[in-house]
Amino acid sequence: MDTEERLRRVRRWLWVVLLGLFLSGATAFPLEIEVRWLSRVADPFAGQFPALVGWIETVHTGLVETGDRYPFMRYGTDWLAFAHLVLAVAFWGPLRDPVRNVWVVQLGLIACAGIVPLALICGPLRDIPWFWTLVDLSFAVGAFPPLWFAYRHIRAIEAATGPATPSVPVPAS
Repeated sequence: MDTEERLRRVRRWLWVVLLGLFLSGATAFPLEIEVRWLSRVADPFAGQFPALVGWIETVHTGLVETGDRYPFMRYGTDWLAFAHLVLAVAFWGPLRDPVRNVWVVQLGLIACAGIVPLALICGPLRDIPWFWTLVDLSFAVGAFPPLWFAYRHIRAIEAATGPATPSVPVPAS
């Protein structure tokens, strides 16, 4: 496979991650509305999935009551949304120059690995049901493969073309 084809594949995989981060960020702002809609869609399935529908209703109630009594708490999800958007912007670097900005992809892989202990430790501490912990873990499962494929192609490009040279001279020690 030639370098140009590898670059196309890297960029394709990185777009998957970038768009996922953007959508995660954009959808974290209107959480109360989205969970209300989800509750309405899930309600007819309460007989088949009572725990899931009950959890969605509990989350909606929590969002509404917290928002009504403590509106400043919504600011936390605003920052969550902002962080996702900032991370999406960070992936512009590897889209432009994957070899020089491979560190962003490595950071993404590390973040995916970090989701696992966070979800498995903090989920039970916060009374998150096991089935929802699996939803949280799906973010790692969903983002790791495209990042890994991009990373493998970046390393192959680097091996074929040589390492990236720093744009700023590094002083000798």
